[in-house]
Amino acid sequence: MTKPLVLIVDDDPHIREVVRFTLENGGYQVVEARNGAEALETFAAKAIDLVVLDIVMPEADGLTVCRTIRAGAKSHVPIMFVSSRDDELDRVLGLEMGADDYMVKPFSPRELLARVKAMLRRAGARGQPAGEPKSDEIVRHGELTIDLARHQVTWGGTPLVFTVTEFSLLVTLARAPGRVHTRDALVDKAYGEGHVITDRTVDSHIRRVRSKLAAVGADPIETVYGLGYRMREQT
Repeated sequence: MTKPLVLIVDDDPHIREVVRFTLENGGYQVVEARNGAEALETFAAKAIDLVVLDIVMPEADGLTVCRTIRAGAKSHVPIMFVSSRDDELDRVLGLEMGADDYMVKPFSPRELLARVKAMLRRAGARGQPAGEPKSDEIVRHGELTIDLARHQVTWGGTPLVFTVTEFSLLVTLARAPGRVHTRDALVDKAYGEGHVITDRTVDSHIRRVRSKLAAVGADPIETVYGLGYRMREQT
């Protein structure tokens, strides 16, 4: 069975060594890049399953790398920022650029491995067990169609591309139209129970989901102020 391939991008060789040791011991293949430009070259040349990405780097910073990946053909690949920047605004900015997760240095190798495993499981990456039964399930709500097995979303026949986390949130909402999902409940679905995520992080992911739907004239998600979000019921 082919092991998932993780790209580690950091200009600090010590950080790369720690992450490599952690992931290889966890059963993953690893390739490294020392800066943003090298990261983009490696990403284009190899079948990368997940990217662990620093923000402050020479030759294109992490935000630029993330934005470039999200604009490309393999834009669904999970991305996790691991950065020394711990301000909430930096976290939100990273997520707004399309990252699936954000960890602050110094980090726990055990937690890093757990988060990588969770993202790859949700993404259905090579060699990973599915996070939930997907088989041939299709979720439909009005013009929205979600193919879980193929990680594909269309609105009125127009294909849309969502990150792993965005996809999980959209599926959760679409499966129960009219039901209000609190931010905590959405975190449990998107990241797994016990994952500590701020409300602003959830709001950032939902904002990106809405933005992608709005690009095709769709507005199916409602904010329930003080509670959370829900998928509009069909009239």
